[in-house]
Amino acid sequence: MAGRVKGFLSRRVPSARQVMRIAVFAAGLLSGMVYASAQTPAPLQGQSTSASRANKGTLGVISGGADGTYIRIAADLANVLDNNDLRILPMIGRGSLQNLKDIMFLRGVDIGIVQMDAREQLQAENLQDDAVQRLRFITRLYNEEVHIIASNDITDIRQLEGKKVNIDKVGSGTNLTAQLIFNKLGIKPELTTFDQASSYAKLKSGEIQAALYVAGRPVRAIAEFQTDGRFHLLSIPFEGEIAESYFPARFENKDYPQLVASDKPVETLAVGSLLVVYNWPENSDRYNRVKRFVDAFFSRFDEFLQPGRHPKWKEVNLAATVPGWERIRAAQDWLDRAATASKPSAEVQSFESFMQSRGITVSPEQREALFRDFLAWRNDRQRAPRRVTRQD
Repeated sequence: MAGRVKGFLSRRVPSARQVMRIAVFAAGLLSGMVYASAQTPAPLQGQSTSASRANKGTLGVISGGADGTYIRIAADLANVLDNNDLRILPMIGRGSLQNLKDIMFLRGVDIGIVQMDAREQLQAENLQDDAVQRLRFITRLYNEEVHIIASNDITDIRQLEGKKVNIDKVGSGTNLTAQLIFNKLGIKPELTTFDQASSYAKLKSGEIQAALYVAGRPVRAIAEFQTDGRFHLLSIPFEGEIAESYFPARFENKDYPQLVASDKPVETLAVGSLLVVYNWPENSDRYNRVKRFVDAFFSRFDEFLQPGRHPKWKEVNLAATVPGWERIRAAQDWLDRAATASKPSAEVQSFESFMQSRGITVSPEQREALFRDFLAWRNDRQRAPRRVTRQD
């Protein structure tokens, strides 16, 4: 036993030479750490300031799948608005319903693109807490068309009764809208929930008979879908309850040359989309970020209409109201200021009335000169002393 103890101690207790080596190594390591720490305070402090500045102007925008319109709209937002004070981070999302949940609950998501009918599903899921009540919209965007690709032997949407139709993943805007449309039309297909890329392959193999997708035309993946002359876009009637929730739309040959005949446009439906945000307390950091975004987005909106941007921007009306939705105050304040600034002054209104009453038509340059003369004449009249008439 004593031998075992002696052997154990001989293995565990270092010699004097080993202790010295460890001490020298530790001293060298410590001096290196002290030297490094002495060199790093300034960079770390600078990095902290830079990080704070970067995060102050950064917003996450949740969009849609890689093949849809949402992600291209979010990319346009980043390309146009990114500068030293504002940075947009586009995020690939899982559809309108999930986007609403992400806006309400997911850290790092400030703004989202959603379909107008998505909030109906929140009600169906009993998500009527305070977070839902604080959802606001910045602006209405554009209409998204309902695409149904089907084989040529299916010529009427009612023929989809009992057939396999893919409506995208659960929680996506496509999934939600598809179910609402089929319910309103009284059609009961066998629904599948493959992702869009998989649905096109399954459509070609005959595993499913139709694939539905809601997105703003033209959708790149659909335009590039190789039909081999076997498929077309199916028409959807605008009737009954459909007319209460959706808008009429149309596909033409120029949108999808392989899926729409040149002499036969396809009638379909469209659903509006929104730029949605959570209504943080005013003057909070999150609210101020949104306000900074609103000011930049509204002020520079003309840049989204330039060549190279998605054509859907041309459908956007920044001031359009949305039934059932409240606009965030930062956006409403901007619109109110713009409306006040664009309202003609009293002098301009008076001058226009004078010109119209006399039927005067002149060039813009002459009009500007006459307006200056009009203002000078009016100022002279205001400065001139009033003539007092004596009454005996």
